Amino acid sequence: MLKDATGQRIWYAESAGTEVAYAAMLDAGNFVLANRNSSTLLWQSFEHPTDTILPTQTLNQNNSLYARYTATNYSRGRFMLALQSDGDLVLYTTNFPQDSANSAYWSTKTDTGFQVIFNQSGLIYLASRNGSAINTISPYAVSIQNFYQRATLVHDGVLRHYVYPKSASSIAERRPMAWSAPVSIPENICFSVAGEMGGGACGFNSLCSRGEEGPICECPHGYTFFDPNDVRKGCKQTFVPQNCDQASPEHHFDFKDMQNTNFPYGDYEHFKNESEDWCRQNCLDDCFCAVAIFNMLGDCYKKRLPFSNGMIDSSVNSKALIKFGKDNSTWSSGGAITKKKDNSTLILVGSVLLSSSGVLYILLPLITYLVVSRIYSRKAKVIQPRPVMSGMNLKDFTYEELKKATNEFKEELGRGASATVFKGVLVSNTGRCVAVKRLDAKVRENDLEFKAEVSAIGRTNHRNLVQLLGFCTEGEHLILVYEFMSNGSLASFLFGESMPNSYQRKQIALGIARGLLYLHEECSSQIVHCDIKPQNILLDDYFTARISDFGLAKLLRLDQTRSMTAIRGTRGYVAPEWFRNLPITVKVDVYSYGILLLEIIFCRKHFEAVADNEDEMILADWAYDCYMQKKLHQLFENDEEEINDINEMEKYVMIAIWCIQEDPSLRPTMKKVTLMLEGTVEIGKDGFLLAIWFNNIPNRTIVWSANRNDLVQEGSQVELTSDGQFMLKDATGNGIWYPGTGVAYAAMLDTGNFVLANRNSSTLWQSFDHPTDTILPTQILNLNSSLYARYTAKNYSIGRFLFALQSDGNLVQFPTRLCLFCLLVSRNYKCWISGHLQPVWPHLPCIQEWKHTL
Repeated sequence: MLKDATGQRIWYAESAGTEVAYAAMLDAGNFVLANRNSSTLLWQSFEHPTDTILPTQTLNQNNSLYARYTATNYSRGRFMLALQSDGDLVLYTTNFPQDSANSAYWSTKTDTGFQVIFNQSGLIYLASRNGSAINTISPYAVSIQNFYQRATLVHDGVLRHYVYPKSASSIAERRPMAWSAPVSIPENICFSVAGEMGGGACGFNSLCSRGEEGPICECPHGYTFFDPNDVRKGCKQTFVPQNCDQASPEHHFDFKDMQNTNFPYGDYEHFKNESEDWCRQNCLDDCFCAVAIFNMLGDCYKKRLPFSNGMIDSSVNSKALIKFGKDNSTWSSGGAITKKKDNSTLILVGSVLLSSSGVLYILLPLITYLVVSRIYSRKAKVIQPRPVMSGMNLKDFTYEELKKATNEFKEELGRGASATVFKGVLVSNTGRCVAVKRLDAKVRENDLEFKAEVSAIGRTNHRNLVQLLGFCTEGEHLILVYEFMSNGSLASFLFGESMPNSYQRKQIALGIARGLLYLHEECSSQIVHCDIKPQNILLDDYFTARISDFGLAKLLRLDQTRSMTAIRGTRGYVAPEWFRNLPITVKVDVYSYGILLLEIIFCRKHFEAVADNEDEMILADWAYDCYMQKKLHQLFENDEEEINDINEMEKYVMIAIWCIQEDPSLRPTMKKVTLMLEGTVEIGKDGFLLAIWFNNIPNRTIVWSANRNDLVQEGSQVELTSDGQFMLKDATGNGIWYPGTGVAYAAMLDTGNFVLANRNSSTLWQSFDHPTDTILPTQILNLNSSLYARYTAKNYSIGRFLFALQSDGNLVQFPTRLCLFCLLVSRNYKCWISGHLQPVWPHLPCIQEWKHTL
């Protein structure tokens, strides 16, 4: 069996039973389990394929291959190959994310198929029960002596027979020293995957064309991929759809002609014997029509969103007319559009006034003069669009533009401690909905610095971040304009009446982690969010998590005199270092993410003032207790889906608990969190410590370690570089621990002190200044220094207790599970520690902060 770091079973060869004596990896690529007599194979991987079969392997009736999700994501994807019980070998699309078959797009059309055989000559064929070949799947015969071979159902839905030369001398056909696929089934999947259900080979609203290395997915004009990393999710419009009440659609929409293009099925109207111009105009006048297909026979097919099965090929004898919005491209066209609408409005108002009463005939000369003079004055002016910030597409809005867009800030979407958000519609952008955030801070002498910070935010570009579209710093106003998220905040999604399913919650948790990883490590300038909470996670049309308000922590400090350590964030999500005057790093976001992850897992707020049991009031406390007592099922009483997958949920709880460690240095990075959520990195994997222990005592007694919470694997090393950097590197060469630079030599003193010194023998660093859980004779513990107990007797990571000499001179022992949480009880402040109510310790800085807040 395969067990995770906690000893929980992840996978086991069920059919092998308990008689397994040994396991062997055969040269054929078959992994086998056998009993002591070696006479019977109890289990073999050849009987449980994933997406590939190898020479000498067979695929039996009722067995399947599932394509992976993407080229780098090995989970089950959108296509499957099945040898059915009726003898037919069939390629299906799946009802993703379910594994069940959806629509067949290739089959052998046989009724006697019994096995798919991949023989040593490289032939792949379907055989009957008596072993005779009834259908050749891949006729490409090359010896396994000269070529490595495999048949793989690739993530794009194509079954490919791959070959790889074993040596240069075996390249009889001048094939490169790389995997190549002489046989592909089907030859053109763009044509094959075209059914009444599903989006086609490339997803909804997309186009598929045949390339040299497989199908190429692209979006029509006016559309863009939902996820550039997963193009088969399909495409979405980049413009606001046509309004059925809108007059003169020709002013706002046009068509992109695409030759040799079709979208089979999904027609809602079909007209015969018409011209292309008639077809085009009919679709333009129809607000439901997104695409029209026209052929030389005069057929006009109209399709609504989402359209499916898009294909481009020279054999297609039809033309696609793709409707798109003309005014959505950039803000720069907004001036002309606004001008036209303003003129129309003036003329319309004048007409209404003139026709409303005979008395108004007296005003005719005056109205005529006003209308004509305004039109001519506008023509005389050169309309200068508001500038775009250098290096990005951020518009510098005027206050009047945003006032008009929000209908004088009428529809409020939300309100926070430092800003109010309103819904708006940009007239200059074809009615695009936006979120207009009016900040309470004022920009005066810091206008240039504010724009520099807005520039940093504007340069961010990630699918899990809300996009900043523009800003306004006119006068005393400080306003940011973001894209509008139709599904609101994560808070309303998690804590609403209906519980989101497990898959959605896991994807949201992963999306948030990826967004934070981008802010911390991948964007041009590091951004610490400082206020991660459900209200600042928004959901787009497809419930993809999008982080909002990133960068605002720094923006809102521009005109303030508070220090970098002034507390920011929301109570319950704030990391302990805010209260201790410690440096604020990206680890404050990691802490907040840990609390948020618990909320996502359990669909429960981090604090419930009204609870059946006081032990259940603080979610982090309760989750920790249940995890340690192996009672996580108590947190899932109303979630049968999660109870059935308790081992998977335990992994998420472990990650969350790791994130909310009190010491920021012990929390993982968001990169490690992301890798753990993706399953790329195991949680709590065993490894090696760089440590100090007593040399002459038989049982090794460790007194100090450098990497207690980040074990390294075999192949790791300690290195003193030529430029004076002393570091511990893992097996991949990444630095795990490095105490400083300028080091000339290192020495292990007999007192148990490990020191690093420069060429003048001055001590640069010593382990005595950085104790773990032990102090030794001659060693001292200074103010603001601590000892952390290990987790267990054999687990050297941070445990549950802390021994600290505080800055006020008090020597105190703490439980380290959580930052203290104070409650107002009978007008006396009490502090909840480890689930018990105890008298408050008034000297603690976090208590003072809570008292101030309460």
